[in-house]
Amino acid sequence: MSELDIRNLHVSVEGREILKGVNLIVRQGEVHALMGPNGTGKSTLAYTLMGHPNYEVTEGEVWFKGKNILELEPDERAHLGLFLAFQYPVAIPGVSVANFLRSAINAKRRAINPEDKGIPVPEFRRMLKETMDLLKMDHTFASRYLNEGFSGGEKKRAEVLQMAVLRPEIAIMDETDSGLDIDALRIVSEGVNTLRGPDLGVLVITHYQRILNYIKPDFVHIMLDGRIVESGGAELALHLEEHGYDWLREKSAEAMNG
Repeated sequence: MSELDIRNLHVSVEGREILKGVNLIVRQGEVHALMGPNGTGKSTLAYTLMGHPNYEVTEGEVWFKGKNILELEPDERAHLGLFLAFQYPVAIPGVSVANFLRSAINAKRRAINPEDKGIPVPEFRRMLKETMDLLKMDHTFASRYLNEGFSGGEKKRAEVLQMAVLRPEIAIMDETDSGLDIDALRIVSEGVNTLRGPDLGVLVITHYQRILNYIKPDFVHIMLDGRIVESGGAELALHLEEHGYDWLREKSAEAMNG
């Protein structure tokens, strides 16, 4: 069973420290929710884990499958089994969803075996149709240009489709609920729940409880000021919705002063 092990992670952006010692373990088969107000470092963690060059790691390690992934390029981290669903997916005009997915699969296969000729087209088409049926997606979706003219919900469904096709071991979902209405949120969440299982670990990053009404987490973590200050079960998110963050700020301040 693979696990993503984040140890004392410190990260700066343009000389300003954002993450101030994050410790977290996410295992295959587990769903973790990372919550916290805007600006506390949640998305910084997501981008750092996937190797965004603007985020400077000043201290700490991140271990996955026996490797400190901080030493790897973003594509190497992806090939190893990590996946990031973006808060704001980028449109790629002229590249269909199907062609994008086939290229991604072939890149992953060739990372394992440079002699790999790529997935045969008939096999890919069959797999893609089966996956879209599993996610209850119209097959015409595959012929559209990636994220061009997509609604917010369609962009997030495209991310879930990528996750289903690439089969990562650990998926990081950065504020997937951002910009979605209730119907779109429910549809996207159903897709995630369909993929949920022993082979997939998920880190859901959000500052709203509402997505957790659909994707039930095994663990909830609260981040304030660049640190995880509280962890618990699903009930922690409900407590947070009712009481806000003030009690945690007070608790965190007492711990630092005490």
